[in-house]
Amino acid sequence: MSSQGLVHGPLGAKCLHVCVDMQAVFLPGSPWANPWMERVLPAVEELAIRHADRTIFSCFIPAENANASPGMWKRYWRKWESSTLERVDPAALRLVPSRARLAPPARIIDKRVDSPWTEGHFEQLLGSGEVDTLVVTGGETDVCVLATVLGAIDRGFRTVVAADAICGSADETHDAAMTLYTSRFSEQVEIATTDEILTSWR
Repeated sequence: MSSQGLVHGPLGAKCLHVCVDMQAVFLPGSPWANPWMERVLPAVEELAIRHADRTIFSCFIPAENANASPGMWKRYWRKWESSTLERVDPAALRLVPSRARLAPPARIIDKRVDSPWTEGHFEQLLGSGEVDTLVVTGGETDVCVLATVLGAIDRGFRTVVAADAICGSADETHDAAMTLYTSRFSEQVEIATTDEILTSWR
């Protein structure tokens, strides 16, 4: 997917970088391995280093076990029982080391669902009127990144997806999500490269 660029102009002082779920549990060797995650890590890191004090890392925290989950999450965690808190190595849930060393000043928010918007803490971190633009990186393009982007759209944030700093575990659905961003949400989502974002965001 080629970059559209920042069609709505430069990024301002009210911009914030949201890095989605760049955790060790998604690295190769895990049941949830994302084969493209290592490839996008340098771009994500470049953004986070340059704007560490304007970065929030979200971390996906599994359920304790399937029975502790509501509704259809029970079915989900039965399938992924090996990744529940009862079974998974706690170290796997931490940010990959190159991200963890940036916090602080970067901030971390834990979430137990795909979206960071549903548990209350995320919007508190954004502050009232202190942020008007979100730059989104991380994984996966078609799941937690998608949930993050849709929540930003609903709340009226200018939303910039860093094309070379997001990843999915399946090319087909990654490409489909990118097409969704640029077609159905073309007025609300901009697709830009990390270089374009860094050049514009000063």
